[in-house]
Amino acid sequence: MSAPSRGRRRHRSGPVSGGESHSPAETLSPVRIFAEFLRLGLTSFGGPIAHIGYFRERFVARLRWLDEAGFADLVALCQFLPGPASSQLGMAIGLQRGGLAGALAAFVGFTLPSALLMTGIGLAVVAAGPSGIDHSVLAGLAIVALAVVAEAVRGMAMSLARGRLHGAIALLAAAIALAWPSAGTQIAILLGAGLAGWWFDPAVPPPPGPAERSPVSHRLGALFLAVFFLLLVGLPLVAAITSSPLAGLVSALYRSGALVFGGGHVVLPLLQNAVVAPGLVSDAAFVAGYGAAQAMPGPLFSLAAFLGTVAGMPSPLAGALIATLALFAPSWLLVVGVLPFWLNLKTIAPCRKALAGVNAAVVGLLGAALYDPVFRTAIHGGVDLAAAVLCYALLTAGRVPAWVVVPLAAIGGYFLL
Repeated sequence: MSAPSRGRRRHRSGPVSGGESHSPAETLSPVRIFAEFLRLGLTSFGGPIAHIGYFRERFVARLRWLDEAGFADLVALCQFLPGPASSQLGMAIGLQRGGLAGALAAFVGFTLPSALLMTGIGLAVVAAGPSGIDHSVLAGLAIVALAVVAEAVRGMAMSLARGRLHGAIALLAAAIALAWPSAGTQIAILLGAGLAGWWFDPAVPPPPGPAERSPVSHRLGALFLAVFFLLLVGLPLVAAITSSPLAGLVSALYRSGALVFGGGHVVLPLLQNAVVAPGLVSDAAFVAGYGAAQAMPGPLFSLAAFLGTVAGMPSPLAGALIATLALFAPSWLLVVGVLPFWLNLKTIAPCRKALAGVNAAVVGLLGAALYDPVFRTAIHGGVDLAAAVLCYALLTAGRVPAWVVVPLAAIGGYFLL
């Protein structure tokens, strides 16, 4: 398999702007990692698929913290894990570049802006009742998200879906995902692509070079996984024994983050059942919070901050913090627990062949997501399509940073759409 070497050649020859590049083996300070993810947390609009595009543009194309194949490996891992894929991807990048402190810095930087904004909106809802978000601004943000995802799909396809086998896997994955969209289908596609890569790829991949050093030990990874399962079983027991509404809220949020596949939109029914059914949050407030989350940068899971604020247990601000930590805790535990074992699997030749197939399928899944929901959400006529083409031109030919294009699209949407 030659995907990793192709990705490295591409990055050496490609232009880099917007920041200095670093060797993938170099350990970075938590402050540097926090600053980069804070930048993304302030500008990454468009949902989890768009976030992957923003991450690739920043950490692969510009900073070169990862090569194309290493980035796709982490995307594939996060697609397999339950929880918010983009947040987990950020944690994994931070973990690889800065250890546990780097993972925490990445999580806080990426999540903090949207969590603070959602907390503020929650306080406003408590004081004045639910209010909506301007739909024209949402339309502009959806259009720029389409441009970002389109460039991510193009770049990853050039590196990871080359050749007849991997190109066929990518196209078949996209077709199946479009025909039968569900989280279960997504997992089946990745498993099938891994089997196809392992069985049909005639090339034995070369040794991957020096093994990637895991930022955490296998023993610590196993401990994190044990804590994940302990909390999954123990929190409902604590809630049942104590009959505490706060314990019940924490248990429901943790379970939602631990068991949902497919990202933020899929978790919404679980969250609604966790807070609306017990009467902690009104249905109108929940819908208002969901609408507000669509206009926020960063992860949709930051809706937890809004729900904790409105629920107000033990107080609005404390509730926002507790709810956010409860919903994201499973992702943190899973990423740290699984990554050291994942790095070992990558060094085994048959596993690398399978992983090449999985990476090609990831390209197909992103291609399917480019159409549904990204294109279908963003494009409703010729003006929308023209705006998307203009955003794509600014990002690619013009090399205008995404953090500039995103607010321009929001302002354009407000005045023109």
